Amino acid sequence: MALEEGTELWRPGADKIQDTRLAAFMAWLRDERGLAFDDYPALWQWSVHDLDAFWRAVWDFFDIKAEGDPAPALAHEAMPGAVWFPKVRLNYAEQVFRHAERTTPALLARSESGAPREVTWAELQARSGALAASLRRMGVTAGDRVVSYMPNTPETVIAFLACASIGAVWSSCSPDMGVSVVLDRFQQIEPKVLFAVEGYGYNGKRFDRTQVVGELIAALPSLEHVVHVPGAADAALPAWPKVQAWDALVAQPAELTFTRLPFDHPLWVVYSSGTTGLPKAMVHGHGGIVLTHLKTNQLQHDVRPGDRFMFLGSTGWIVWNLMVGGLLSGATVVLSDGNPAYPDANALWRFIDTAGVTHFGCGAAFLIQNMKAGLRPADIGAFSALRAINSTGSPLPLDAYAWVYANVKTDVWLASISGGTDIASGFVACAPSLPVNAGEIQCAELGVAAYAFNEAGEPVVDEVGELVITRPMPSMPLRFWNDPDDARYLASYFDTFPGVWRHGDWIRFTPRGTAVIYGRSDTTINRYGIRMGTAEIYRVVEEMPEIQDSLVVDLEYLGRPRTCRSSWS
Repeated sequence: MALEEGTELWRPGADKIQDTRLAAFMAWLRDERGLAFDDYPALWQWSVHDLDAFWRAVWDFFDIKAEGDPAPALAHEAMPGAVWFPKVRLNYAEQVFRHAERTTPALLARSESGAPREVTWAELQARSGALAASLRRMGVTAGDRVVSYMPNTPETVIAFLACASIGAVWSSCSPDMGVSVVLDRFQQIEPKVLFAVEGYGYNGKRFDRTQVVGELIAALPSLEHVVHVPGAADAALPAWPKVQAWDALVAQPAELTFTRLPFDHPLWVVYSSGTTGLPKAMVHGHGGIVLTHLKTNQLQHDVRPGDRFMFLGSTGWIVWNLMVGGLLSGATVVLSDGNPAYPDANALWRFIDTAGVTHFGCGAAFLIQNMKAGLRPADIGAFSALRAINSTGSPLPLDAYAWVYANVKTDVWLASISGGTDIASGFVACAPSLPVNAGEIQCAELGVAAYAFNEAGEPVVDEVGELVITRPMPSMPLRFWNDPDDARYLASYFDTFPGVWRHGDWIRFTPRGTAVIYGRSDTTINRYGIRMGTAEIYRVVEEMPEIQDSLVVDLEYLGRPRTCRSSWS
C-alpha cells in the first residue's frame, strides 16, 4: 500500500524533547525573559513578531563573545538594507575556538583511501594559527579575498578558519569544477590568494588538475600568492607561478589571534548556479552567519556539543558552509571526500555506523538512489548513535520516506529541509519537538517569517503559492559583489512583491504548519491553465525503477532572459 502524504511516521517522546537544545532555549526564555510558550508554533509566532527581542535572546542564550553593546539587535528594519547589531564587533573564528578545550575531535575526515583521520581541537587551533600568521606575512588583511580550489578535507577547513580569524573574505569552488565555471565566480571578486590541489580522487581514480589550476592562475591577475595543498600522491611543488608549499606555511607555530570586526563585515562570498548570466556573488557577514548557524544547527537540528555532524556535499555547495558551522556548537564536523559509494554501495552507511555519526545530511537524490539500488543499511549496522537524517536539494518523495524508516532505522528523525545559498540556512526545515509527516517539511524556522503568497500578494494556507519572507533575517545577503545600486539584488528577490522577499519556490503551508515544496516557480510549466512544478514531474519520473537520476529542463523560454535559482544550490 502506497504511503499517503501527511501520514505520521515518527514522533519524539517527551524525554527526547526535554533533552533538546530547543527545550533548553525555551526554558531559558521562561527563566530569563519571563516568556513561556506552550509549543513550537507559539514560539515561532513570537520569533517573527518581535525580531529584536528574538535575535537578542539568541545572542544572549549563546553568549556571543564580542565587544560593544548588543542593543539594539535590529536597528533598522528594511529589505534589503536591514541593520543588525550596529554597535558590536566580533569574529566567526573566535566563536569557533571557544570550544578549543574540548576533548572530542574537532574534525573527522573520511576519504576513499586510508583510515578516517581525526583532527583534535588543539591541532585545528594550532594549524589555523600558524597559517593565519603566514597569511599576514603575505600581506593578507581584513577584506582581502582568499579563494579555494580544494576538496572536502581538513586542510580546507583550516584555511577557511585562518582567513576568518584575520577578516579575509573566503570563497570556495570544488576541484571537479571546470575552468570557465570557476572563473565565472572568482574573477568577480579579484582574489589575492588561491589555495589549490593538483588533483583529487573519485571512485578509485585520480583526476589531475595541474593544468586547470595553471589556467586559473593565468586568468586571475589579482593573485599575489598560490598555496599548493598536497594530496596523497603529490611529491613536489607543481610548476605554478607564485606557488608556496602548504607544509611550510603551517610549520612555524603561532598563536591564533582574532580580528574583531563589525557585525556585517564580509565572511565569505557564495554563488548562485549561474543559470542565466554570471553567477550572483552573494556576500554574507560574520555576525549574521554566527547567529544563524547557532540558531539553525542547535535549535532546529538539535546539534549539541560532542555530536558528530556530517553533510554529504562538495566544497562548492552551501551545505559545506552549514556543516562547518557545526564547529560553532562544539560538534565534531565529519568530512567525506570522494564517492560515498566507493568501494561498494554500502561504504558510506558502514562509515556512518562505525564512526558514530549523530546527524547525517544529504541530497534527496542520494536517498532515492539508495532506495532504487535496493540497499538495506539496517542489515549492516545498528546506527545506534544516529538521531537525525536531513534531506535537501530537492523534495523527498513519499517512497523515499518509507524506504528510510523500513531500511535504515525505525526510530530516526527524518527531516526534509529547504533553504538556499542565498541565506546559508533554511527557510522551512525541522524542529526536534515536532512529528515527521510523510512528504511534508516540519515547520518554518524560528525568526523566518515564511508564508505562501497568492498572485495578489496575500498570504494563503492550504493553497500553493509563492514562498515569501516578509521580514528581514540576519543571514540575508549583505549585497551581491560588484552590484552597483543593488540592481541585481533587487531584481532577484524584490521585483514581484516590493519590500517582500520572493524566493522563487512554489510552497503550500498546511493548517498544521507543515510545508510542501512543489519546485521552482520560475520553472513551472503551465499548460491550458494546469500548473505543474518540477517537483511534481520528478515524483512521477523517478518512481520508474529504470531511472537512476533525472533533470527537468523547461525550454519554453529558450533564448529569452529569465531568473532561475535552485534551493540549496
